[in-house]
Amino acid sequence: MAGENTSGTGTDTRDSTIRVSHSLAQERYEIFVGDDYVGYLDYVSEPEQVLLTHTVVHSQFTGHGYAAHLVKYVLDDIAQSGKQVVPLCSYVGYFIDKNPEYAGMATEVTR
Repeated sequence: MAGENTSGTGTDTRDSTIRVSHSLAQERYEIFVGDDYVGYLDYVSEPEQVLLTHTVVHSQFTGHGYAAHLVKYVLDDIAQSGKQVVPLCSYVGYFIDKNPEYAGMATEVTR
């Protein structure tokens, strides 16, 4: 999980550029469309796993697939580290259920 990552650009139905950034210090990924701050995904990083705790997309941006774009980006980024994820956020759990290619990454909290 790199310090300041930016996803490849993508477009939604309004042809706006989507960008995801990663703040290690805040343990947060943030998604932007153009210059607009769309939402974020918070996590807690542990030595062998990452707890995905909360995903938020601001109401004016719902219904455009931004949460899915953000969660996919986060899961792909974490996969590169070899860590497993604990989907404490219900949306992340839903996304993994709908995208079985990520099921092998999901686990329970370990202590």
